[in-house]
Amino acid sequence: MELTVAELFAGVGGFRVGLNRIQDIDANGRAIENGDWRFVWANQFEPAKKVQHAFDCYATRFGSENHSNEDIHLVEKTSIPNHSLLVGGFPCQDYSVARSLSNEQGIEGKKGVLFWDIKDVLVAKKPPFVLLENVDRLLKSPASRRGRDFAVMLKTFDELGYGVQWRVLNAGDYGMPQKRKRVFIFAYLKSTKYANAVASDELTTSFFNTVFPLQEISTLAEIDLNAYEDILAVSNGFSEGKFFDSGIMNNGRVVHADVLAKQEPVYSLAEVLQNAAQLYSEDMSAYIVANERLDKWKYLKGSKKIERRARNGHVYIYSEGTMAFPENLDVPARTMLTSEGTQNRSSHIIFDKRINRYRILRPVECEMIQMFPPNWTDTMPTRTRYFVMGNALVTGIVSRLEPLLKRIILNED
Repeated sequence: MELTVAELFAGVGGFRVGLNRIQDIDANGRAIENGDWRFVWANQFEPAKKVQHAFDCYATRFGSENHSNEDIHLVEKTSIPNHSLLVGGFPCQDYSVARSLSNEQGIEGKKGVLFWDIKDVLVAKKPPFVLLENVDRLLKSPASRRGRDFAVMLKTFDELGYGVQWRVLNAGDYGMPQKRKRVFIFAYLKSTKYANAVASDELTTSFFNTVFPLQEISTLAEIDLNAYEDILAVSNGFSEGKFFDSGIMNNGRVVHADVLAKQEPVYSLAEVLQNAAQLYSEDMSAYIVANERLDKWKYLKGSKKIERRARNGHVYIYSEGTMAFPENLDVPARTMLTSEGTQNRSSHIIFDKRINRYRILRPVECEMIQMFPPNWTDTMPTRTRYFVMGNALVTGIVSRLEPLLKRIILNED
């Protein structure tokens, strides 16, 4: 089986950077790919954006051939080239389903929910392997019925003939420069050699836990999704509660547990700043926080209790805890959000001893925190560079998974 990949919701290419271990850009601005994975198709489209900055960056680094900038809902899924691995990072949305109005026997998901486009690709192309990334709250959403959305996903995979494994990974636990928790999902056709070799109740030797070892497993639990007739029944009736951080689904039967990571040496924010300074120097004036703005930063980072009024007139107290001011440079960076670089409680502010001033992070430092090559996003405006890095994944997670993923796929021959 060939190492061919289709990438959905590609952004600026995080999965491709990780799988092909890209660390640099050549003189023509093209990525220097060091791996064996051949990306046969990629789709990136940002609704309501006149300029498609993420797609333009992807096309600059990898060329425009076989790369789509069409709304994924409009893409004819059968036109996508065959591939052995489907990858993508997609948003956590409402995955509830209902009977189709046009066909009372049919079942439809909510319009605009990107998971249903993933499902359509699985139906049309039947890729043997799938690797997805999402925010960890997927396992316990929605708040009104914990776990329902992920249960709908699992039931969908099961009905389409896939087994599934998942793991919430905090990159900072495993020697990477950001405390970013995301759930990674690995699905595989039940007809594959790999599926037949999976121990359905052994979490320690599962795909993710083999690569990212555990210190402890606790709260082991089981759920049988075969108790639900179809995904509509899951959508309407799932009540088992949230899913734990690591699990396996085999033929509709789920084993899952809380897990504790086996901690690896820290990759600190100080190391990122030092490496960035050695690789790329620039005028720092645009990033310096003026003295008159420091009080506002301190207020944003400080603890507070604020009286607020809900739409119904109910008065309540909104509270926030204290955040570090400035950032602790001896630990990995906090989770970056799309608001990074703005005067915002979630943004990083550091004290830079080299210039003896407070400042925000530079775009190149944000890229290195996400483990992209330096200046990967210099094809777009500065504000957009921060935004796309806030949306990206830590590419080092994918790079760590790559050798085992490669062996699994090649072994199918």
